Amino acid sequence: MEPCEYGRFPVRDALEIVLIFDRAGKIIYANTQAHTHLGYEGDLCGRKIGEVFPNDFKMREGGFDTDYPFGEETRKLVAYRRNHTCFPVRTRILPESGENPGEETYICMAIVTSQEDYLNREVAQVKQQARQALKVKSEFVANVTHELRTPVNGISGHVRELAGKETDAEKFRTLKVIERCCEDMNKIINNILDFSKLEAGRFVLEPRRFNVREMLSYVKSNHISRITEKGLEFFMTVSPEVPEYITGDELRIGQILNNLLSNALKFTSVGRISLEVFRTAQVNDKVELFFMVIDSGIGIGDADKDKLFKSFSQVDASISRKYGGTGLGLNICKQLVELMGGRIGVESERGRGSVFSFSIWVEADVGEADAPGQPGAGYDGPPSAEELFRREGCDDVRRYGGGENQKALERNLSKLILCVEMENWEKAEMFTETIRELAGGAPREVSRTVLKLKMAVQKEDYERAIAGAEQLRACLTGS
Repeated sequence: MEPCEYGRFPVRDALEIVLIFDRAGKIIYANTQAHTHLGYEGDLCGRKIGEVFPNDFKMREGGFDTDYPFGEETRKLVAYRRNHTCFPVRTRILPESGENPGEETYICMAIVTSQEDYLNREVAQVKQQARQALKVKSEFVANVTHELRTPVNGISGHVRELAGKETDAEKFRTLKVIERCCEDMNKIINNILDFSKLEAGRFVLEPRRFNVREMLSYVKSNHISRITEKGLEFFMTVSPEVPEYITGDELRIGQILNNLLSNALKFTSVGRISLEVFRTAQVNDKVELFFMVIDSGIGIGDADKDKLFKSFSQVDASISRKYGGTGLGLNICKQLVELMGGRIGVESERGRGSVFSFSIWVEADVGEADAPGQPGAGYDGPPSAEELFRREGCDDVRRYGGGENQKALERNLSKLILCVEMENWEKAEMFTETIRELAGGAPREVSRTVLKLKMAVQKEDYERAIAGAEQLRACLTGS
C-alpha cells in the first residue's frame, strides 16, 4: 500500500511516523516517514503492529494484548526496523470508533527521539562535569584560603607583639597599619571561604538559643568607635515586640549585620547610620524579624541596584578603586538570608543615602510574642525610604547652611583640631575630607579656607593646620 492520505487526516508528508492499525493488529496505513524510518519499501501495510513494537504489543489469534494506555498520554517505546535493529520513539496512540461494532482502529503517532536522547546524555554529561569542576574549585578555594590564613595570622600576631613594645610614634603607627591590613585580609579570606561553601551547597546553619539584644549590642560595639571616629552619629532602635530570646544562627545573623554596617560606614562620610529591628509576623512559634540599616551616604541609582547582590560585582569600577572590596559581601548576605527563609533588598537614591533591609524567620520562646500569625502590637510595617531619609535628616545635613549641616561642621571641626593637637594626621585627614563634603556649595571664602586646611593637614603642618581650623571656625560663626 503506497503512502497516502487516510480519511480526513492529511498525514502522508507529516514529519512524524504515522501508523493506523485495526483491532486485529494489522497495519492498514503507514505514511512516508513510517516507511523511511522502519526500512520498508511500500510493503509495511498488512504487517502486524507487534512487528514494529514487539515489546509492547503481543500478537494473538484475532488481535493483540497490550498495557499501552490509549489516549492523549505519551509514552517512550522502542520501534524495530525491518532488519530487526531498533530506535527510541515517543508515541501517542489514539483509538477511533468505526461506523460498525468491531471496526475500531488505532492511530499511532511517533517521534524519533534518537537525537534528543543523545543530546540529553550530552547535557547530563556536561552537568556532571560542571558539578565535578565546581567541587574541585571549591576544594581548591577552601585549601588555598586555609593556607593563606596561617601566614596572615602569623604576621598579625608578630605585629601585635612588636606594637606592644614600640615606643617610637611613627613606627607604632606603621605597625598598626600592618595590623589593620591583616584584619582586612582575614575578612577577604573568610568571605571567599563562605562563598565557596555556599556555591557548593555545603553551607550549614548552626541554630542555637541566644539573647537578641545582647547580640545587637555586640554588633554595635564592633562598629561604634569607627563610626564616631569618622564623625558620624549612630543610632540603634529595637522594637519592644522583638522577643528577648530566639533560636537561630547568631553568628550568621551578626555576620549579615556587620557586613551591612561596614558598607554603610564605607560609603558614608557625612550624617548618620542607624540600625532598626522589628518583629513583623508570627506563625506558631516562628517569628519574622525585620532589620534595617539606614545611612546618609553616597546612595545608589536605580539602574545599579540589580548589581549589588551579584557575586564579584560592584556598581562600577571606581567603587572598587576608591572604597575597596571584593564584591562578595552582599551576595553572601543574600544567600545567608535566603537560607534563613527571608529576603534582602535595598531602597536608595544618589546623594541621599541607602536603606538596606532584610527579613529572617527564627524560632521564639513560647509566650514571647502575640497571637500566631499576627505582627507586633501597634506595628504598621517598616517606614518607606522617603520617610526614613526625611527622618534621618539626610537632605538637611548635606545642605550647606542648614541646621544639621552647621552642627555636623562644628562637631567634625572640633574633632579635627583634637587630632591635630595629638598629631594623629591619619584621622585628621579623614575629618578634613568629611568637612570638605559638608562644605559643598558654601561661599567661595569658606571653600578656599577648607582647601587650605586640607593641604596643611596632608603636609602634616601643625601651625598652618591649627590656623586654618580657627579661620574656618571664624567663617562658620561669622566672627
